[in-house]
Amino acid sequence: MTFKEYLDFFQRIVRQEIKINPYNDLKYVEFTKLNFSRFNRWLKIGEIHDECIDTILLIDEPQEWVIISEHWCGDAAHSLPFIIKLASYNSLIDLKFQLRDSKDSEIDLYLTNGTKSIPILIGRKNGEDIFKWGPRPKSCIKYIDELKRKNKTNDQLKEDIQKWYNTNKGHEIQAEICCLLKRN
Repeated sequence: MTFKEYLDFFQRIVRQEIKINPYNDLKYVEFTKLNFSRFNRWLKIGEIHDECIDTILLIDEPQEWVIISEHWCGDAAHSLPFIIKLASYNSLIDLKFQLRDSKDSEIDLYLTNGTKSIPILIGRKNGEDIFKWGPRPKSCIKYIDELKRKNKTNDQLKEDIQKWYNTNKGHEIQAEICCLLKRN
């Protein structure tokens, strides 16, 4: 699916036009509405580092970037806008989306510690994988591990993760993806 199709589907969920599982559960719809707000905020105010723009502009052969995600995913609401913005700087990047729980998803090839954690970004050149990123920035993963050792509740974890993303402002996501691009 294209970015436009992904965004259209997002909007249809928010308007409650989608009634398939899990969006027939009001809890998922409400969380997706919150994610839609976060997603759009980062699309509007998220800033891309000049160094990352320079790295993206160095891509001189077509690449396909595949994002595996779901609209209910809180981490995706914070990460995907920066990936979308990065890809927009170079017309040689063909950005595609897969819904993790769809029959066409490749998630089983990109498990994280045996789980279907999302979002996942796969970069490909000539049909071959050249990098994989996700599901979270490494420093966020370390932070979450720290919080879990402190026996934080799920609600406290969600709040603290939200604060981490708001404070970090996409810096780690960009740095990690640009580092991966520089290796290829």
